[in-house]
Amino acid sequence: MIFLKTEDEIELMRAANMLVAATLAEVGKAIRPGVTTAQLDRLAEEFIRDHGAEPTFKGFPNPYGGPFPGSVCTSVNDVVVHGVPSEETVLRDGDIISVDCGTLLNGYNGDSCYTFSVGEVSPEVQLLLKTTKESLYRGIEAAVAGHRIGDIGYAVQSHCEAQGYGVVREFVGHGIGKAMHEDPQVPNFGRRGQGKQLKNGLCIAIEPMITMGSHEIYMMPDRWTIRTRDGRPAAHFEHTIAIHHGKADILSSFEEVERIESERLS
Repeated sequence: MIFLKTEDEIELMRAANMLVAATLAEVGKAIRPGVTTAQLDRLAEEFIRDHGAEPTFKGFPNPYGGPFPGSVCTSVNDVVVHGVPSEETVLRDGDIISVDCGTLLNGYNGDSCYTFSVGEVSPEVQLLLKTTKESLYRGIEAAVAGHRIGDIGYAVQSHCEAQGYGVVREFVGHGIGKAMHEDPQVPNFGRRGQGKQLKNGLCIAIEPMITMGSHEIYMMPDRWTIRTRDGRPAAHFEHTIAIHHGKADILSSFEEVERIESERLS
């Protein structure tokens, strides 16, 4: 069932998503060689709870195994999604790390992800990040009232595959609201004019998961971590949006994250 949100609900979701944005910025300040993903996770959880919210991912149920142990997903290099924070995973110069964060604030969820560079990243990987982020905004541009879910997927897929990248099939974006995952699913591939129609009040998370090589993936024994089968890097960017007054209203933000990353890399 698809739940369309009222104006008041959209504003509550905006607040939850802006807290996610602030959390990602706080984590971004700490990203450097030598830092562990467990350190980033503790920083994120403390920041979220200090602002009166709960980290949605903490204890999130898994149909294949135990609940998620972290407050954020920290996916390094060839990890596509759901990387588990660990004291053993130490960031190195040239790595990339996607930090996926969710908050529950005043009964509504926020969800966003950003892929950060660690130190000096190769031009090839920089282009993967650039293209993946561009594809997110292509998908958002297609999210207007009257269009369909397939229009979003087509916009993402066509942009990335034209440059030789793989588009992950098994994991998709989703509706969001009082629950972290609501209907409808929002694939990063599709055909124009296909799927559920987009209507005012629909809130969805659009999240391209794009690989440097093959789109094939596999699950690690922890039943959470998803890696590329060919071991090549993957990038992941995500915004939560509302279809509002006929077009996409981005409820999350990369503005502060991008400012911090620009300063850190300059």
